[in-house]
Amino acid sequence: MNTTFLRRTLTAAAATGAAAVMILTAAAGASAHVGVTPDKTGANSYALLTFGIPHGCGDSGTTRVAITLPAELNDAQPTVNPNWTVEKVTEQLAEPRKLADGTSITKRTSQIVYTARTPLDHELRDALVLSVKLPDAAGSTLYFPTLQTCETGQTDWSEIATDGQDAHSLKAPAPSVTVTAAAGTDGHGAATETAAHTTAQAAATDSGADVRSWAGLAAGLGGLALGGAALARSGSRRREATAK
Repeated sequence: MNTTFLRRTLTAAAATGAAAVMILTAAAGASAHVGVTPDKTGANSYALLTFGIPHGCGDSGTTRVAITLPAELNDAQPTVNPNWTVEKVTEQLAEPRKLADGTSITKRTSQIVYTARTPLDHELRDALVLSVKLPDAAGSTLYFPTLQTCETGQTDWSEIATDGQDAHSLKAPAPSVTVTAAAGTDGHGAATETAAHTTAQAAATDSGADVRSWAGLAAGLGGLALGGAALARSGSRRREATAK
């Protein structure tokens, strides 16, 4: 029996299994944050913002999600979700704010509050969608502090990285959207916004789909490791038969 060959194969299988566990652990950690995925990021455009709601209080189910709108936004239209009731919270402005059409407003929507009809189980996730008009401020980042309340406890996703701080070091980062240049009237402008849209979707790490993708990869690696071990056993049996 070629013990060296078998030892190498089993070592490789163990390493592959360990790598699969690390991949799944990292993906699960990323998915634990409340995040937002925009379908558009172009300045002055209407965008759909999808907030991914995972578990945020350990094993306790989520009962309420309060999304605070940045001061740059005047309003947001919630998309109907049968699992939640929703209400808008308004605030009085210190002074009237003039809109692009020449009219003025004295109040703005400051918060969108979702209340679960039944608590969202910690092993499940949901998506809450808001329609907003992005400001005409390319390059700016909009933050949406979100308070996730559970049957027991709560998590305040409101941390914002300071200058020079690594955003990945934050324990409870606020969901954010960076506004890009507006789409132009020619093909180049439209292509720019389309590219930004594609990049934003690809960069989303807490949609749940990325975890499923990583899980599929890990399962494939695990299968490869098991196949290698089986091949090693088969090779050993053939050598033993030949020796006899």
